[in-house]
Amino acid sequence: MALKDKYEAVIGLEVHAQLATNSKLFCGDSTAFGAEPNTHISPITMGHPGTLPKTNRKAVEYAIRMGIACNCEIEKDNYFARKNYFYPDLPKGYQISQHTTPICKGGLVQIHTTTGSRNVQLNRIHLEEDAGKSIHDLDDQFTCIDLNRAGTPLIEIVTEPDIFSADEAWQYVTEIRRLVRWIGICDGNMEEGSLRCDANVSIRLKGDPKLGTRVEVKNLNSIRNVKKAIEYEIERMIELVEAGGTVKQQTRSFDASNDTTFSIRDKEEANDYRYFPDPDLAPFHLTDAFINKLGAALPALPNQLIKKYETELGLSEYDAKQLCDEKETADYFASLIQQTTHYKAAANWILGPIRQYLNEKGLGFAELQLSPNLLADLIKLVEDGKVNFSVASSKLLPVVITENSSPLALAEKLNLIQVSDTNELETWIQEALQSMPDKVSEYKKGKKGLIGLFVGDVKKRSKGKADPKMVTQLLEQHLNN
Repeated sequence: MALKDKYEAVIGLEVHAQLATNSKLFCGDSTAFGAEPNTHISPITMGHPGTLPKTNRKAVEYAIRMGIACNCEIEKDNYFARKNYFYPDLPKGYQISQHTTPICKGGLVQIHTTTGSRNVQLNRIHLEEDAGKSIHDLDDQFTCIDLNRAGTPLIEIVTEPDIFSADEAWQYVTEIRRLVRWIGICDGNMEEGSLRCDANVSIRLKGDPKLGTRVEVKNLNSIRNVKKAIEYEIERMIELVEAGGTVKQQTRSFDASNDTTFSIRDKEEANDYRYFPDPDLAPFHLTDAFINKLGAALPALPNQLIKKYETELGLSEYDAKQLCDEKETADYFASLIQQTTHYKAAANWILGPIRQYLNEKGLGFAELQLSPNLLADLIKLVEDGKVNFSVASSKLLPVVITENSSPLALAEKLNLIQVSDTNELETWIQEALQSMPDKVSEYKKGKKGLIGLFVGDVKKRSKGKADPKMVTQLLEQHLNN
């Protein structure tokens, strides 16, 4: 038996998502990324005596939106607590968080793996403020502290120990990033720290109900790093146990240069953070009407749309998932199918020529300067057989986008309308057949696959204007007689 088949990994993830508010959780300081160090601060951020924090209503709304999207129970009676510990980038000497009353309880996130779809169970989602940032590589002698990020609103999304492989963890974080972007509460930019992940990893013998000693890998700042760190930890722990060693409860960090983890500190017992309700912040109560209003304003979620596109529009699972990969793409497709009933063709255009055009230009769907009604007209030209798809996508599409005018008028202007006149087609067909007598002979001896060669030659002679369906029919008539 392979060692990986002897053991089972058990993983819990804690994902911190920075909420897309303009100001911090308890004061008006800006949350904009990239400012000069220590410029987005104030006496409240610094925790000066006599200052009074005030809760950011928008941050509370964003937390509730995520909770509803994850099928959580929303806690109506909430308060903030002080989590007391010392660290150089924690200006107040405590962090304001939620302890006994997380704003969202339970919940689930659906992931799609190679073995199918399943739900990852959540423990909770709670609100808290971020700490500042320690920078260790700017000065040889000192650690530099930037407090711009201190007080930025976060939600921490905590799973149960309900993930069992690095691939499932990768899928889960991918889904969380898509979801926070989809409902507009976080930009999901892991490179800028808007989304960060801590992984709690343990192993146990398969079939053993008891959880093993866990190791926490902190501050994983890319989905790739989440996967690589967990893969390394699982392998490290299996090798350690097999060699007769014991897994220590540790906090570790990930080295992306060689895809390994290293110990930061041992954790013999849980820290005592001396939580108590923050005396400067009033508790807040959420009404059913307030919660229901936020739920009603949520857009249709990706998994709902995927199911709808498969069952109602007849799209493949692959196409439906691709269309729902990003909300901007799904929004454009939703507008497009209001203008056309050629649903499969609409999906093909968006996932093919349109996406290729945007990639070449370095743009996203939100920046596409092509109205859905013009794309619908272009699709109709192809579906009606007036313009060949290849010509429409390569020659007509860029011009339609640039000139923002009727595809039919532009196709006529550029002489791209497909030729269906039999006499003109016959001329090109005769020329093609006469130029390849040996291939004609091979076709008649049974090499029927050569029909594509003849069609391609006619297409070349017609400069893409010959109707390929009619050309194929006429060629078969000539060649089979």
